[in-house]
Amino acid sequence: MKRIKVIVVEDERLPRLSLLAKLENYREELDIVDACDSYDSAYESILRHRPDLLFLDIQLQGRDAIQLLEELRTSISLPYVIFTTAYSAREYLMSAIKLQAVDYLLKPIGREDLAQALAKVRDRIQDTARHPEVPEKMVFKSVNSLLFLSAEEIAAFKAEGNYTTLITFNEEALVLESLLSLEKRLDPLRFVRVDRSTIVNVRMVCRLNPQERSCTLQSSDGRSLTLNLSKNGTEALLSVIR
Repeated sequence: MKRIKVIVVEDERLPRLSLLAKLENYREELDIVDACDSYDSAYESILRHRPDLLFLDIQLQGRDAIQLLEELRTSISLPYVIFTTAYSAREYLMSAIKLQAVDYLLKPIGREDLAQALAKVRDRIQDTARHPEVPEKMVFKSVNSLLFLSAEEIAAFKAEGNYTTLITFNEEALVLESLLSLEKRLDPLRFVRVDRSTIVNVRMVCRLNPQERSCTLQSSDGRSLTLNLSKNGTEALLSVIR
């Protein structure tokens, strides 16, 4: 099994260092790509690195980590989450269950509790590998053929009069359907219209450059492409990501 890509999010220095030290015992199976100390740095890092697992403090300098996950899930598929907290409040536990967290660890985190939580993560990864979800395919009519694509394969749509250019990480295809018609059958949590002529798969946005009016999208297997945006499109996409 490949190493599990991990981000630790903890706003207090000593608990953060303590957890990182404990995770050193698992360095053969874990790849710690970042350790964040704030809500904003965690948001940016998670979008950039797309980790498999988060160790997430429930309170980040007065801000709610549940809100962080709710915000992230509009852009990406959430990683596995192990909450870490000094509190055992029922509302946090219920939120963790709702977000399908792997575990909920009270600080200071014991080595045995950590080992059990990581075992649960391994079980879930192995179960997913044995029973992978098959993405639902959407059908698009092009000039000479029908295209069958899942949402994970589509980066964006660009209006071309009464037709639409469908953009993937491999190619572009002219679809015989208007952008407005397409918008009505797309998942609104994944595909967002960022201006009059552009719909973007917001879960794939990994970089937005307001000065150059461009955004870079990245697929789950690391492929990327850059799209130019209008001023209104840049502002609209910025508001969605925020």
